[in-house]
Amino acid sequence: MNFDSISLFDLASKRLDYLAERQQVISENIANADTPGFRAQDVAPFEELLDHTTSQVSLETTHTGHKTGGGTYETVAVTNDDRAWEQSINGNTVVLEQQTIKAAEIEDGYQLAADLYRKAHQLLTLATTGRK
Repeated sequence: MNFDSISLFDLASKRLDYLAERQQVISENIANADTPGFRAQDVAPFEELLDHTTSQVSLETTHTGHKTGGGTYETVAVTNDDRAWEQSINGNTVVLEQQTIKAAEIEDGYQLAADLYRKAHQLLTLATTGRK
């Protein structure tokens, strides 16, 4: 059975792909925490990407900072994070505490999406076979 045809599985899969891409951006921020002039980056909110994919609008790379996603949407817009807490003397806007909080949020979101996917699979199995 193709689970992608069921919207719940499709949504959970898109969310997992989005979170993986966001984690990569946060990891790059942390790796460049001491790079002079480096600007902290983040990706567009998931809801914005979801709006684009449900309305059949294809996302395009319009800026060199955009990254191609490995999931069901074409690109994830990576932009400078305007909500950075501070800027160091050398122009770097990466605050490790802020990036750690974002990484924890990503972990929570990943766990939620994975649990949703697992529970939906269990429910579908129960409905079709009568067994857990």
